[in-house]
Amino acid sequence: MPVETTSTDSYREDLVSSGIVIKTEELAKVYEMGAEQVHALRGIDVEIRKGEYVAIMGPSGSGKSTLMNLIGCLDSPSSGKYWLAGRLVSDLDDDELAYIRNKEIGFVFQTFNLLPRATALHNVELPLIYNGTPSEERLERAKKALERVDLVDRMNHKPNELSGGQRQRVAIARALVNSPSIVLADEPTGNLDSKTGDEIMALFENLYQQGNTIILVTHENDIAQHAHRIIFIRDGKIASDQAVKK
Repeated sequence: MPVETTSTDSYREDLVSSGIVIKTEELAKVYEMGAEQVHALRGIDVEIRKGEYVAIMGPSGSGKSTLMNLIGCLDSPSSGKYWLAGRLVSDLDDDELAYIRNKEIGFVFQTFNLLPRATALHNVELPLIYNGTPSEERLERAKKALERVDLVDRMNHKPNELSGGQRQRVAIARALVNSPSIVLADEPTGNLDSKTGDEIMALFENLYQQGNTIILVTHENDIAQHAHRIIFIRDGKIASDQAVKK
């Protein structure tokens, strides 16, 4: 249902009071490929509440990566609306999106994206450095984030001194350090063996139980089954949106 501009403030309050952290309306993305238009998303309507654990699935080319980029404020939609934590972010410019990304979203990537010459502690500190958090507070928050992923005893180790699972735990701690509205994980077990992958998924379950909102993007059904709700994307549209039976 379209939202009148005059009611934006009250609508935002309604979203926040109802616990909706993500809401999209007719979200669409069209890429210009020379003379051709590629419709990556064709009108996505979705709501995700605070504290949910959601997997976004879909085959290659389905639009799931595009949806992840829009939810993560890494890209802007061609049309439609997107609210994150009560704020209409679909109309923001690049600088405003960068601020929202740093404040509201914790990213966990398949490739870890850690600085190789920095310690685990310094890698976790990075988002706080970018937003100007004072040094003493920064260290305390980074250590607490590492404690949450059971890695405080490795805080002075560099990535090449850590196992793959430990590196991903550092990446998760970095995602948590700003207390974001959502943790967005893109194929977080893709570079891990199955045993280590299971350990990382157990960690995500623990974070969910602690009240974190987690959005997991994956093409693997067994990984998606760890979530409590699966949104399946096909041809740029939501094909299904169902709770996972536990």
